[in-house]
Amino acid sequence: MNLLPKSSKEFSSAEYWETFFKKRGASAFEWYGTYVDHCAVLHRYIKPKDKVLVVGCGNSELSEQMYDVGYQGITNIDISEVVIDQMKERNATRRPTMVFMKMDMMQMEFGDSQFQVVLDKGTLDAVMTDESEETLRNVNRMFVEIGRVLQVGGRFVCISLAQEHIAKKAVSYFSQQGWPVRIHTIEEQSMANRQFVMPVFVFIFTKFKKIPGVGQKILEMCTEEQDKPLRLESVGQLLESVKGQQQYALLRNHLTKNSCSGENVSLTLCDRVSGTPRYTFNIIDLPSVKPSRTNHFAIFIVPQGRETEWMFGTDEGRRQLGKSAEFRRLLVVALHRDQLFESMEAIQSELSGKVMELAPYGLPPNQQVPFLSVGGDIGVRTIQCRGTSDMSGEYVIEDVKGEDGNYFRHLIFLSNVNVVQSETKLLHSASKSVSSQKKKKRDKRRGRPCSEAERTSNPKPGQAVDKSYLCCDHHRAMIAGLVLLSKNGGLLADTPFSLLVVGLGGGSLPLFIHDYFSQSTVDAIEIDPVVLEVATTWFEFSQDDRMKVILADGLNYIRTLADAGNGSYDVIMFDVDSKDTALGMSCPPLAFVDDVFLQKVRNLLAPQGLFILNLVCRDHILKEKVMTVIKGVFPLIYLQKIEGEVNEILYCQLTTELKARSKDLLEAGQILENTLKKPGKHWDQTYNLAEMLKKVTIV
Repeated sequence: MNLLPKSSKEFSSAEYWETFFKKRGASAFEWYGTYVDHCAVLHRYIKPKDKVLVVGCGNSELSEQMYDVGYQGITNIDISEVVIDQMKERNATRRPTMVFMKMDMMQMEFGDSQFQVVLDKGTLDAVMTDESEETLRNVNRMFVEIGRVLQVGGRFVCISLAQEHIAKKAVSYFSQQGWPVRIHTIEEQSMANRQFVMPVFVFIFTKFKKIPGVGQKILEMCTEEQDKPLRLESVGQLLESVKGQQQYALLRNHLTKNSCSGENVSLTLCDRVSGTPRYTFNIIDLPSVKPSRTNHFAIFIVPQGRETEWMFGTDEGRRQLGKSAEFRRLLVVALHRDQLFESMEAIQSELSGKVMELAPYGLPPNQQVPFLSVGGDIGVRTIQCRGTSDMSGEYVIEDVKGEDGNYFRHLIFLSNVNVVQSETKLLHSASKSVSSQKKKKRDKRRGRPCSEAERTSNPKPGQAVDKSYLCCDHHRAMIAGLVLLSKNGGLLADTPFSLLVVGLGGGSLPLFIHDYFSQSTVDAIEIDPVVLEVATTWFEFSQDDRMKVILADGLNYIRTLADAGNGSYDVIMFDVDSKDTALGMSCPPLAFVDDVFLQKVRNLLAPQGLFILNLVCRDHILKEKVMTVIKGVFPLIYLQKIEGEVNEILYCQLTTELKARSKDLLEAGQILENTLKKPGKHWDQTYNLAEMLKKVTIV
C-alpha cells in the first residue's frame, strides 16, 4: 500500500491526510520516534500539571503515553476529521479527559495565553515543504498562532528533522521575537529501529516578552541529554552545529553500509565548552586485509605535534600506517593544539563511546578494540609564542617531542595548520620543554603572546638550536646538489661561492650554508618582515658580513637586479611557498616559473652557476607545462624526487658541458660531506649527502 504523497507539497494539504488516515486505519504512525525516545527531553520541559496543546496530532501514541504517565491536561488538534474521530473513539474510555478537536493550527479557536506548552512532532516539517511565498505565509501564520495561545514563559516544543530551510526559518523567527532557543539532539542509539538516517532534534522555544533595544539572543545546543548546554553567539553558529550533527549521522550511516570501501573519510570533533576543534578523525579502510576475529578495528593516537608528518598528515602516509598495523579499519586520531590532554588513558576514556560509533559493520560482539600510538606516548606540545603577520595571518611557535625523544621547534601558520613552515632541532631542550609544559598546566597560560623581551632576544640557554639539522629531505637534497658547482666534483666546505635564496622561513637552509661553507656569502630574500623577526628570535638566525637578508618581493628584486646587470651569483635557490593552493602547485608561486622571469634568473647566474628549485605540483598537466618552460631556459636539468613526498628538486645549469655521471656525483657527495664534518662542530648523523644523490636523473 503506497502511503507516500506524489509531491512533498501534499504534506500540507488536508485532503492528503484525510486519505492517509483512511487507508492506514487506526494503526499508529510514529514519525521521528516514540514517546520512549523523547521522554527524557519532554520531562525536562513539560510539567505534569501543564496545559499542553499538541498540534497536528495524527494518530500518534505520543499524547496517549504522556497521559498515561501523568500528563492529563492535553488537548490534541488536527486538520483531518477522520483521524480526530479515530482518536476520540480509541481514547473515550481509557483517557476520558484527553481532548481531540478538528482544528486548523493556522487559525486556532482558543483564546490568548491558554497553554503552557505547545507540542509539535513532525507537523512543521510537513507544512514547510519548500520556501515558496505561500508556504512561508502558512508557516508564519502557524508561528503567530502558537505564540498567541502560549502563556509568557511557556514553551513551544518542536520535534523535527531540522532540514536546513526549516531550522533556519524557525530559529530566526523565534530568536527575533526575543525567545530563547535551545536544541537537543536525540541520541541515535535510542532510535535504532526508526527508518530515518538523519538525527531527530527537539527545538525548545521559550516565550519571553520582547524587550525593545535588547539585541542579545540566547541560543544553545545540547548534544547529549546530560550535558550542560553550549551557548552560541549567532543563529549561524547554532545552525552549523545542527548541520554538523546531521553530517556526522550521514557519515556513520555511510561507514556502516560501505564497510571497508577503501575511501578516506575524515571529521573533526570540537570541545563542547569552547567549540574549538579537539580531535580530527581519519578513517582508513583497507579491504585487502584479510578479516579475522581480532583485526577488524583499531584506533591510532597521533602524538601531539606530529600530525604534520607524512605518515600521519597525508592520505598516502595514513594508508601505509594502516597496512603496517594490519587492521581492516584504522581510525587515525590527531590531537589539536590549544587543547589539554592529560594522558593516553584519559583520551581513551573520552573517546571510547564516540569511536565505537564508527566501528565497521560486522565487528564481533564484546570485541576489544585496541588504542595504538608511537610507544604508547601522546607526545608533548608546548606553544612558546603566538603572533600575527599582515601577510600570512596568525602563526604559532611550538616545541614538540619527536619519536627519538628529541625536541623540535615549529613555525606554523594557522591558515595551513597541516604544514610546518619551518622546523629546527633543539639541543639539550628536553628538561626545558617538560618544565615549560608543567608550568603551562600550572598557570593555564596556554597560547600566550610573545612578550617584548622575547621579540628582542635570542632563545635562552637550553633552547639552542642544532644548526646542522635540516628538517626536510628537500633541504638536504638542495644542499647535496651543490656538488654540481664543480665540473670535477671537487667542491669542498671552504670553496667560495655566492648564493641567492628566495624564501627565508626559520632560516635553517641559508644558516646551514653560512655555517658549514666557511667561504660562502648568502643573500636571502624574504617578503614578510615578521618571518625575519621570528627566525631571529626563535630559530637563532643572525646576519653578518656573509649573511644578509633583503626584505623585498623576490620577483621584483630579481627583475630589478637582472635588468641593472649588476648582480651575479654562483647559486640561486627558490624555496618559496605559493599561497594559492587552488592552482595545484604549492611551491613556488606560478610567477616564479614564468618564461620571462626565468630568463632574469638565468642572467643573474655565473657561467658555471647552478639554479636549484623546490617544485611541489600535484597537477600533472600544470607540471608538464612548467617543466617545458624550464627546459626552454636551462639546457641541463637534473631531477631528484623526494621519496614519500610530492617535492621534486630541479638542479638547472647553463651548459651541457658540466654534465656529470651518477658515479661522479656519489663520490663528490662523500668528499663534500667529509669536509663539512669539521672538528668541534656538531653534525646531524642522519644526513648522508651521497645517499641524497643516488637517484638523481637527467631530465
